[in-house]
This record gives sequence, C-alpha cells and structure tokens, in this order.
Amino acid sequence: MIYLVEDDESIRELLVYTLNGQGLVAEGFAYPSDFWHAMEKKIPDLVLLDIMLPEEDGLEILQKLRKKKETKNIPIAMLTAKGSEYDVVKGLDGGADDYIPKPFRMMELVSRVKALLRRGGLEQEQEEAYTLGELYVSKKRHLVKVNGEEVTLTMKEFELLALLLSNPGIVFTRAQLLDKIWGYQFDGESRTVDVHIRTLRQKLKEAGHYIETIRGVGYRVGGEE
Repeated sequence: MIYLVEDDESIRELLVYTLNGQGLVAEGFAYPSDFWHAMEKKIPDLVLLDIMLPEEDGLEILQKLRKKKETKNIPIAMLTAKGSEYDVVKGLDGGADDYIPKPFRMMELVSRVKALLRRGGLEQEQEEAYTLGELYVSKKRHLVKVNGEEVTLTMKEFELLALLLSNPGIVFTRAQLLDKIWGYQFDGESRTVDVHIRTLRQKLKEAGHYIETIRGVGYRVGGEE
C-alpha cells in the first residue's frame, strides 16, 4: 500500500491512477488529517509527500513519521515544486529517502517508487548485525550501542555507519556517499558528508575512531592495521 498526500486534485488523481495501473495499490489524501486517520488503521509500505500542504506541511509530517517507532523506517519520498537546495537538504536530512521535484515524468516516478519499495523490502528482510570492538549495530532493529549503551543517530547517520560497516576496508569517496545515502543526482556540497561524519564520530564517542579519514579520498571502516 502506498499513501500519497497531495492537495492538488489533478496531480493526486493522476498519480493514484498511474500507480494502480502499474499494479501498485495507492490511496491519495488531500489533507494531512485524512492521512493521519488512515495511518491509525493501516501502516503503508511507502509514503509520497508534497511539501506545500494545508493544515501542516510535508516536512512536519516527515518529522512526525521518523519519530514514531512504528513508522520511522517507512520509505518516504518528497514531491514538491520547490527546487531550492535548502528544501532538498532539509527534506533529505529530515529522513526523506528520495526527493522528486515537479514537474516529473510519470514513468520515472513509478520507477523510483518501485526502487524504494524494493529497498524497503530488503531492509525489512535483513537481519545483519555488526560488532567492532565496543561498537554494536543492528540493521533490522535500527539499533546502535557503544559499550552496551544505546546511541541515538539520525537516519542519515545510521545509514552512513551501516554502509561503512557492511563494506570493511572499502574507501568511499564523498561523491559515492552522497549518491548512496542522499540519493542519485543530489546537488548538495560534499561538505554535507563531512558534517555528518563529524557528528557521527562525536555520538559514537570512543568508537568514533573506527571511521577513518583517507586524506584526499574519503572515508572507510576496518582498514588494515
């Protein structure tokens, strides 16, 4: 099930019609209040959110979804006419999995929706856990512990850490990390990666040193001693 929150009736109806025509069950809502009412009955597999909405904007809805235990890992894509870097960064850093600016081509949107659904399904099936010294990370439970104490990370910080841990010894460039974590064709500065790595290290405290900086290249975990 896909939930779409879009107040423009023509766009909402076209999207729901197209998704249903591709074998993807979708339901549209003009108002956030209707969306929240539906959420009480059924948690969807994916949410498509417009930013400019009546009652509350899409970014506020995104924040609420990411704070709730039962919805924090749902794939979410933002649909909006806004195209400024500020809105892109704010949405992605807030936990959005993709950002699709209007106007968009319908079949491209369907392709990206299917990719998010596949990714969400894989993440639900994975039971990978990593232990490195005092650091423990469970992907399925979205859990991070250092010396037995739970550490709270943002979605992007967790994804960065999990990616590096799942590829020990592999050096990722900033461009690769932007592509894999923030989404393809993301136009943000590479400084975004550096800022997230710095805060991630700070939160991991004594385990932060496992994230190594390879000068002039990027970052890795698990390099050779």
